[in-house]
Amino acid sequence: MYGEFIFLQAGGMDPGTINILMMGAMLAIFYFFMIRPQAKKQRDQEQSEKDMSEGNKVVTSSGIIGKVSRIEKNSVVIEVGAGTKTSIRVLKPSISKEMSEALNNEAE
Repeated sequence: MYGEFIFLQAGGMDPGTINILMMGAMLAIFYFFMIRPQAKKQRDQEQSEKDMSEGNKVVTSSGIIGKVSRIEKNSVVIEVGAGTKTSIRVLKPSISKEMSEALNNEAE
C-alpha cells in the first residue's frame, strides 16, 4: 500500500484524481451500455408506431398475431380470426416491433 502511494505520487497523480477518473469512466460505461441502447430502442418503437399502416401483420407484446384493420388515435384494431373477422382493439405501444419484424421476415 505504501509503495503504491509513492508510485502514484511519482507519477504526478494523487488518489483523489484517480477516484474522479474512475467515477467518470464508470458513468461513461453506464451510459453507453444501458441508457443509450434503451433510448434507441424507445425511438425505434415510436417510429414503428408512426409507420404502422392498415394491412400490416403484427404481434402484440402478449403474443397475439393479427393484421391491422384500423388505426385510431391511441389504439389499433387487429383482425385475429381467420375468415371470421374477429377483431380486438389494443393500444399502440403494445405492438411489439421486434416480433412483428420477425413475423414479416419469416413470411417472405
